[in-house]
Formats: sequence, structure tokens, C-alpha cells
Amino acid sequence: MSERTSNQVDGFEPKIVAFLCNWCSYAGADAAGISRLELPPNILPVRVMCSGRVSIEMVLKALMAGADGVLVLGCHIGDCHYGSGNHRTVKRIPLLRRLMTYMGIEPDRLRLDWVSGAEAGRFAKITTEFVEAVRALGPLSLPLREGL
Repeated sequence: MSERTSNQVDGFEPKIVAFLCNWCSYAGADAAGISRLELPPNILPVRVMCSGRVSIEMVLKALMAGADGVLVLGCHIGDCHYGSGNHRTVKRIPLLRRLMTYMGIEPDRLRLDWVSGAEAGRFAKITTEFVEAVRALGPLSLPLREGL
């Protein structure tokens, strides 16, 4: 068992919003469920038509509404159903991570990865790793949430 970090709170279970591409990642999540793979219950899946449709505003809104982390999963590069949607995502995420840092949010609370419909095991591995990483960061405390 790993040593707890100073940020970790006893009994803390992170809330993760996962934006899943309809054509690949959502199918991978479905396959993981059908295969009865062990999945963390912390994930709230949000089906989007393409990872390229996940805007900066959507991620920030999820964090402001109570998510401790956001996971964006899309088709592998070159396999996007819409041609270049995931290329837009690759460009957008570094900008968003810088904005999060500016806002005082650890950029490790956001992860982008690729999962195809045939990668149920990969979906389970990525979600489990991300939940553990966010758990180690502790709860997200945003002064901005108080105004909501």
C-alpha cells in the first residue's frame, strides 16, 4: 500500500466526470461493463459525440459543479469518426491545463487519453488509475464554488 500524501483526506472518494466519445470510448466503457471488469464507482460518464466537442467551458463547469477531476476519453489519433475531432482535443487540453494552473487547480485533475471500443481492459485501467491519482490529490477546494 502506498504512503498517503498530505493532501489526502480520510474516507475521501473523488467525483470524476468522464466525457466519453460516442464512437469509441463509450463503446469501450460499455464493453468493460458487459465483460464485468472491475470499474471504480466514482466515474460519472457523459456521452459526447466526439472528444473534440468537449470545450474548456464544459470541463470548468464540471469542476465548478463539484467534480474533483475530469477525464476526457476519445478515439485513437487517426481513428476519429469525424476526421480531426481528437486533433482539436489534443491542442485544447494543454491550454486548459495552463488555465487550471492559473486558477489554482492542479492540472493533474484533468486527463486526456484514447480508448477504442475494443479496449475494455484499457478503459478499466485508465479510469482506475485516474481515480487513484485524484484521490491522492484530495478534494478540490475552489473558492469559486462558494458563489454557486
